[in-house]
Amino acid sequence: MRISRRAINGLSRREFLIMTSMATAGLATGCATNPVTGRSQLMMMSEDEEIAIDKKQSPHQFSSDYGTTQDRALQNYVQTTGKHLAANTHRPQMPYDFHCVNANYVNAYAFPGGSIACTRGILLELGNEAELAALLGHELGHVNARHTASSMSKAQLASIAVGGLSIVAGAAIGSGAGDLAGQLGQLGSGALLASYSRDNERQADGLGMEYMTRSGYGPQGMVGLMEMLNTMNQHQASATDLLFSTHPMSTERYQTAVSQAKNDYAPFNGKPLYRDRYMDNTARLRKIKGAIKKMQDGEEAMGKEKYGDAEALFKQALAEAPDDYTGLLLMAKCQLAQKKNAAAERYVQRAKQVYPQEAQAYHISGITELRNKKYAAAYEDFSVYRQRLPGNPNTVFFQGLSLEGMERLEPAAQAYKAYLQNVQQGDQAQYAYKRLKEWGVVK
Repeated sequence: MRISRRAINGLSRREFLIMTSMATAGLATGCATNPVTGRSQLMMMSEDEEIAIDKKQSPHQFSSDYGTTQDRALQNYVQTTGKHLAANTHRPQMPYDFHCVNANYVNAYAFPGGSIACTRGILLELGNEAELAALLGHELGHVNARHTASSMSKAQLASIAVGGLSIVAGAAIGSGAGDLAGQLGQLGSGALLASYSRDNERQADGLGMEYMTRSGYGPQGMVGLMEMLNTMNQHQASATDLLFSTHPMSTERYQTAVSQAKNDYAPFNGKPLYRDRYMDNTARLRKIKGAIKKMQDGEEAMGKEKYGDAEALFKQALAEAPDDYTGLLLMAKCQLAQKKNAAAERYVQRAKQVYPQEAQAYHISGITELRNKKYAAAYEDFSVYRQRLPGNPNTVFFQGLSLEGMERLEPAAQAYKAYLQNVQQGDQAQYAYKRLKEWGVVK
């Protein structure tokens, strides 16, 4: 019998055959009832596992996005709005947590256990609280329909066929030189985020409309959000690249929202949008909108390796927002890309001062210290980063590199061995293995 390319539950023929072979071999596969639809779906993780994965991974993504905003009023506003919506979902028992993160790109995302973030970039594109509720409601839809958990379950099936997943940590460092991405050793923006299908997006839109109207908002909030996203999608702004790669947009989604507002949710059309309240709570953010736009342009220039243009844009942004953590780190990275190591150190040290609780600056600081051959200081920075944000294997590699620079070869070898237990691919892994062979640790 021929199995179609989309045999069951959205699995490809290859994924279905893998699942079948696993079941034959007595390995654990599972189905669960979708809490939204009541239908059975492939699910290889329990709710407790969803929460555990969330707690392990989401802090790395938040830090990659320059941490939760230091504007406590804004953070409390996003958190309060999200919690109000969460109480009206299909899974109100989940440990929901809502963040406004300092990234400039336009996006919102959810982890499977209920950690949800929106970037400051997307908050600048919204016009009222109902649109924020629609945005958070959409992400709550992904959590409630278990889209991320289902996607990760399919990924587990695929990974079993090739012997499991490993983290590729970037390019070789050698004696401290090498390409920027490898040196930063970060989990890049969006590296941990799920990519959703168009069907997932349609369902999350519908759930978002349901949750926001249940919570007392007018459905025009979803219409406004879809109109904004559709317009940005048509203009292909670089700041939205990740948004539309993980959340595919279409004119159909906007038209559906318009239709639902007119028909299914017509009784709610008199409900408030809360524009004034939104404007009051985002006032401080909107004061630096010009600086954030320059940072967006600077990040686009960085992506094109136009580092001089990027530096000029970041300098203009910092003139408007001199203590902006994101701007300071972007400038530090731009200086590193140009091998202006002393200048990079000045910017990253300032970033550590303005947001001492956030981890990423310590990692970037460690890189600048390595570049400047301040190995003991680099080791200390990486140790602080690892304490505040454990679980990134790249940090262990860079600790080994720092120890090697200090000529402490025995602890350096231990660090490289620990790194290789987690990462077996990529130039950093090759470098670590080469050193262990040279030192006689491995044969």
